Amino acid sequence: MLAEDVERSPVTGSSAPWWKGAAIYQIYPRSFADSNDDGIGDLPGITARLDYVASLGVDGIWLSPFFTSPMRDFGYDVADYCDVDPVFGTLGDFDALVEHAHALKLKVVIDQVYSHSSDQHPWFQESRSSRCNPKADWYVWADAKADGSPPNNWQSVFGGPAWQWDARRGQYYLHNFLTEQPDLNLHNWAVQDAILDVARFWIDRGVDGFRIDAINFAMHDPALRDNPPAPEGGKRTRPFDFQTHLHNQSHPAIVDFLHRLRGVIGDAFTVAEVGGPGPLAEMHAFTEGNHRLNSAYGFDFLYADGLTPALVAEAVKDWPDTPGMGWPTWAFENHDAPRAVSRWCGGEHCGPFVRMKILLLAALRGSIILYQGEELGLPQVDVPFEELQDPEAIANWPQTLSRDGARTPMPWNAGAPNLGFSSGNPWLSAGDSHRSLAIDIQEGDADSTLRFTRRCLALRRAHAALRTGSLRIVEAGERKLVLDRIAGAERLRCSFNLSEEAVAHSANGRVLIATGAVADGTLGPYAAVIEVTE
Repeated sequence: MLAEDVERSPVTGSSAPWWKGAAIYQIYPRSFADSNDDGIGDLPGITARLDYVASLGVDGIWLSPFFTSPMRDFGYDVADYCDVDPVFGTLGDFDALVEHAHALKLKVVIDQVYSHSSDQHPWFQESRSSRCNPKADWYVWADAKADGSPPNNWQSVFGGPAWQWDARRGQYYLHNFLTEQPDLNLHNWAVQDAILDVARFWIDRGVDGFRIDAINFAMHDPALRDNPPAPEGGKRTRPFDFQTHLHNQSHPAIVDFLHRLRGVIGDAFTVAEVGGPGPLAEMHAFTEGNHRLNSAYGFDFLYADGLTPALVAEAVKDWPDTPGMGWPTWAFENHDAPRAVSRWCGGEHCGPFVRMKILLLAALRGSIILYQGEELGLPQVDVPFEELQDPEAIANWPQTLSRDGARTPMPWNAGAPNLGFSSGNPWLSAGDSHRSLAIDIQEGDADSTLRFTRRCLALRRAHAALRTGSLRIVEAGERKLVLDRIAGAERLRCSFNLSEEAVAHSANGRVLIATGAVADGTLGPYAAVIEVTE
């Protein structure tokens, strides 16, 4: 490492909360670092690698689920909200992780799954035992129709009806995801109280914020009305895609629950995951004012087939800097979406593209999330069907791209077994295409994507215009995107060529950072530059 890469530049003086404009690094624990060589990443492995994470210049980490779970959906099926699954370690290991992260001035954000639990959770085990037990109404139960069919036409995200018959109660229960993920009934205030106790538990252990999973699925229409069919057109790979989801999700009372949550967790950071084809209205509602959530996690880029100026311009215009408007959070990659470089680029220009993409992310108004390995420019791994672990990919093969291809182990060392992730047999094979992009190789290359990522994040920390300033779209043409970031007297002109062809470009001032072929007159393929305008 070079000194200029690893030194954490101070955040520009601001009265804004830490998360406003922050760069957060998402860690998928199963695949980050394995400390005990059982082939599965764990909390001690993360703790041992936090110095690397801090060296990137990020402000915090987001940990995907590490809670007790039968792992049917790899932790998003929670069997105990207040404990660590033994495969990841112990609560003591978590406490040590938080302590080390805070010593490195990294905030810790964790997932919270409030819309559903595992069917192995004691709450559900009690709820399904009878129709008259104390937790009988903690999940969404309904009688069959007269012909024995499910209560309505709702479909599961993972395929098939969203209702599962349970012989013990002689009723159906709702599951918007896997059958092993029954939906909690958050209309019941006792359930809300229990969930709020979970939030208190983790706040008391020192976490700094929550990413709230699938929050728009947290409440349903109690009348159980059928969903209408979706309009014609659009991609349909699952029965779920054939409906407009008016009644199985997005109930207006979710906002009231978010008010209660804010009252419990105080100033802790909160970012909502709100999926679906038209989530913007909910994202705005969930983040409006000062008494709900702070931010919403945008899906604009995660499943987009291409990165275009029009896509970026439309996404940022949806979050204007107006009173009462929430704060956006952007990501180009995560554990549920194929790697961006594999979706958006191919061939000889992938190197310049990856650097341009990182600089663009660093230039957006909002908080930003980098998914582990994104700083290396990792491509998607083609995991063969017989090695798939992802239940969604298995159920919908071959129509959906496997999430496993973005969850393969981190490549720490090109020459080590399993690229340095583990000496044991890893739960997913390390990607051969990742060997040449391993961290040890990129650390030694001053022109690597890793080293460039550090420079981009240091620039963002050092300039209020990039971190919290306003944004103005100057140009969003077919190939070129130009935006201004402004804070006080500072104005930065950010120019990006989002194509494989050179575009015209006029110098605007002193260059702060550039990538690709940048000249007064042209921007080469996937070139970009940020300048201080005079």
